[in-house]
Amino acid sequence: MTKGALLIARNNGELDYAKQAVFLAKRIKQHLNIPTSVITDSVDYINGSLEHTVFDEIIAIDYNTDDNNTRKYYDGTLASKTLNFKNNYRINAYDLSPYDETLLLDTDYIISNDLFKSCFESASDLQMFSKSQDVANIRDSREFTHISEYSVDFYWATVVFFRKTSNNELFFNLVKHIQDNWSHYVSVYQLSSSLFRNDFAFSIAIHILNGFMTGDYVSPLPGKHMYTTDKDILWKLADDNFIFLVEKKDYVGEYTAVKTQGQSIHVMNKFSLERIINDEQN
Repeated sequence: MTKGALLIARNNGELDYAKQAVFLAKRIKQHLNIPTSVITDSVDYINGSLEHTVFDEIIAIDYNTDDNNTRKYYDGTLASKTLNFKNNYRINAYDLSPYDETLLLDTDYIISNDLFKSCFESASDLQMFSKSQDVANIRDSREFTHISEYSVDFYWATVVFFRKTSNNELFFNLVKHIQDNWSHYVSVYQLSSSLFRNDFAFSIAIHILNGFMTGDYVSPLPGKHMYTTDKDILWKLADDNFIFLVEKKDYVGEYTAVKTQGQSIHVMNKFSLERIINDEQN
């Protein structure tokens, strides 16, 4: 069976997801030793300006600005920009993946160990994170426990392992249905915002396929989902050593330094991630 990682890179004019994808593909090769393909609307840019040879396949999709889907992106606690949120293509990962076994990742999830190798050895055909840990370990994390205050368990769509099976085809088709009827599901699941989020859509699909209760339709990924928010700053990255400036509770604009080693981390502050990538290239 063929296996590999799949990334989605759709630039929005400010954030360079294609450059992030190149950076992550190198780390995937280093730590997991599997090929990486990318789904992108920036093929010419990747082929002309970036290290396109890091990709096994470059899968072209049409450019779409998604002007009606915007969100605020923070760069620490004091700076932010409202930008296009081009997040509506993850539902097509099953159809577009060139692999029988796929590790689907966000470009801001930084691989720093080989834990995900075990996904390909597991009997489970669908694996996601539901448990997570804030690197700061002091903030209220309830928003990543349930998708709303009185609703269902939260599952991260940041990393998804899946095999090409009829059950997983059903799962991704259900996620498409949920996206197409998003306003209905916002109401039914009492979501606080109408903004489409893959985490929420995947969580709702899991709830439905579990028979509208807690169940085992999806298995956990190895390890724990570690994350920093976009109000934190990635300050330094050397191989698998991270230094973050984590927002200090109740002190806006002040930070506490936190160091990690050998831990894969979801870095939500994409501006600070890109500064690190640019520094490494220079």
